[in-house]
Amino acid sequence: MAYTAEKPPLPETPEQLRARIPGWGADLDPRDRPSVPREVPGIETGAHWDFPERQVEHSPRERSIEHGTMPPVFGTSAPLKGASGAIRRFAYERYSEGRAAHWLLLIAADRVDAVESHLTALASTRPDNLLTETGIKAEITHHGLSSRTAGKRVDVGHQALDPVIVAGPWIVAAGLTILGADALRRRIDARTARPTTSTAQGTGTGAGQQMGQQAGTAPVDPTVAAPSYQPGMS
Repeated sequence: MAYTAEKPPLPETPEQLRARIPGWGADLDPRDRPSVPREVPGIETGAHWDFPERQVEHSPRERSIEHGTMPPVFGTSAPLKGASGAIRRFAYERYSEGRAAHWLLLIAADRVDAVESHLTALASTRPDNLLTETGIKAEITHHGLSSRTAGKRVDVGHQALDPVIVAGPWIVAAGLTILGADALRRRIDARTARPTTSTAQGTGTGAGQQMGQQAGTAPVDPTVAAPSYQPGMS
């Protein structure tokens, strides 16, 4: 079991592992292992316990499927929340840390968490400050351009993508907001225009009946269909 005072024994002997896994044990030679001085058998670790006291788990924490139990100590400063928390929990419960899907889901959860944080800030009385929190102000006041071009920086190649990554989500969000507001305005205008048209049609029918009565003709009932003309009829 992990986290014990003594190093846990291997589930298989080195010979079994070397026969089953090609290339296993390439660093068994002590001369190829810089960490050997700290892995001398019988070294005193100073631990006064056989298994450390466990931290109390007040709420379920995510745990990789490679581990049978939670470690004795774990962080609680960033509990899972919202849709991003559901994605992170699914990544830990479904996929191993050796799968790319595990890490891709965690990266996607980070993006969802950023959107959730922005929306929460917009709904609060203190929204995000785009000029200071995105670093745009520092680019002007702290020699941003000269620090990017001076010296031999390895990140010069992707600096052109920085404005897209930083400002892109805000531009997309603003565009979607404008489109949504315009669609809502069109729907409201369409609903308010329907009663006006019906009223105009009803008013026109009433005026036609009044004019017919003044001319000495009978009013026309719009619900009665006019007789169709056939040849030979007088």
